[in-house]
Amino acid sequence: MRVIVVVGGIISGVGKGIAAASIARILREYGFSVTSVKIDPYINFDAGTMRPTEHGEVWVTDDGGEIDQDLGNYERFLGIPIPKKNNITTGQVYWKVIRDERKGKYLGQTVQFIPHIPNEIKRRVKEAGNGYDFVIVEVGGVVGDYENSPFLFAMKSLELELGRSNIAYVLVTYLPVPSHIKEMKTKPTQQAIHLMSESGIWPDFVLCRAHQPVDDVRKKKIETYANIDIAHIISAPDVKSIYEVPLNFEKDNMGIKMLKHFGLQPRHLPDWKPWSRTVSRILNPSKRIRIAMVGKYVSVGDFQLADSYISVNQALEHAGANLDCGVDIAWIDSTRFEKSASELKELDHFHGIIVPGGFGSSGVEGKVAAIRYARENDIPYLGLCFGLQLATVEYARHIGLEKANSTEIDPYSPNPVIDMQPAQRAIMEKSKYGGSMRLGAYAADVIPGSRIERIYKKSGRMDKDMEQIEHLKKDPKQAFRIGTLNGPSVLERHRHRYEVNPKFIEQLSKQGLVFSGWHTRFDGTKLMEFIELPKHPCFIATQAHPEFKSRLHDPSPMFNEFVRASSEQ
Repeated sequence: MRVIVVVGGIISGVGKGIAAASIARILREYGFSVTSVKIDPYINFDAGTMRPTEHGEVWVTDDGGEIDQDLGNYERFLGIPIPKKNNITTGQVYWKVIRDERKGKYLGQTVQFIPHIPNEIKRRVKEAGNGYDFVIVEVGGVVGDYENSPFLFAMKSLELELGRSNIAYVLVTYLPVPSHIKEMKTKPTQQAIHLMSESGIWPDFVLCRAHQPVDDVRKKKIETYANIDIAHIISAPDVKSIYEVPLNFEKDNMGIKMLKHFGLQPRHLPDWKPWSRTVSRILNPSKRIRIAMVGKYVSVGDFQLADSYISVNQALEHAGANLDCGVDIAWIDSTRFEKSASELKELDHFHGIIVPGGFGSSGVEGKVAAIRYARENDIPYLGLCFGLQLATVEYARHIGLEKANSTEIDPYSPNPVIDMQPAQRAIMEKSKYGGSMRLGAYAADVIPGSRIERIYKKSGRMDKDMEQIEHLKKDPKQAFRIGTLNGPSVLERHRHRYEVNPKFIEQLSKQGLVFSGWHTRFDGTKLMEFIELPKHPCFIATQAHPEFKSRLHDPSPMFNEFVRASSEQ
């Protein structure tokens, strides 16, 4: 196993995750098997209880992990599912060490920071990388953060175990250009390298993030200070699409340089033509559409937070690239529609409307109003998780179910068309919030002849999902994700507690709302997974998060259908 450790310097959010994902993709193109690990130095056990405005989107794995959004970038670039064990947090490490101590597994030893904490970190990295040629380890935060110390210490220790020739350190740094000087400055990068050296680590590669390409003068300064070959100082300028990044790195022959560092030869030469063609369609599409994202987590203070819905944004980009259609996204705070109904007319300027996932009552009536506007004005609509629930609420009110609502929003609603299932209610009564939602991949039967069935069949995803379902059936620990199947099925990832209330399904169905797919638990309970309105140009919603399985060359079927319908408006 060979390890590539990616750390950040200067500021957070500099692009470590994209850099790590790009390196992984490059090595894969050269014929090597690669996986990725994300280290998050917070004490939270996972990202599941964090607000999107606090830490960005929560990524969900097939096996039910709630992870930092960078794991999503790894999956999108590598095109493979990555399990939850590939996310390591400070909380997980200490929890495991303390639990083992309580069980007597240390045989009476004094349990201390060194060696037990670094040993547990190394164990997790080696477990995640077992069977792969390379494991890319991204350490969250920036060098110099106190909370990163255990992980950098562990990586240095791992270097001693594996040998220096089997590990590489990559510093992703930022080169600012102060407006009053108008010169790119390397001093912050020099300080970041100095901070790395305090852990006994010197970078083998420096990726220079900046608004523009880094020139040789700046590279020479970094070379002199870091004592590394100038050829290993790679320019990483801002790009319009993240999928340009591996192509930019390859302009500097990063793949060959990385393999040379490990004493390896390419197993085959990469063919970047398909990737380049897709990126070209992203940058220069033949047409463009405007999509309104009506959500809650869209801003903090004066700043919009696109990271709150990063996977939705990426899924739209994948679908647009597949259809040669640019997608311009506008993030709209749904509370605007609550303050003034006239604001809804703004939606006339968009070709499609999305209501993504979310929690809590803030802005809910604004979302419901936007859904009603999409339904009544034949604007393509895509509902994701909460977007399905509120679409069901809106339709229930439309057919006369007075004050229909979700019990999450109104516990005393006379028509609780969305409600928490008894099993989830029991969990909530014990205040077990972490990792207790319906999480990860679940199979769903789809109605033959429905729009949902057509789009999944046409994409080829149904055949792929059925193969994965057969694999899950063989694992007793994962069989609950399959439940009872009765026909053609699909597999999507979930993260929610509330479901369509079974008591209202028949009434809603008779009034025209089509439930086109459901998951059947082993106890016979049916959980509605998809809805659609057949007479609408495109009104589809899912209880799942299909954005988590969308890839650059394999877009989500639902997003692809939504973008196609929107482009025809």
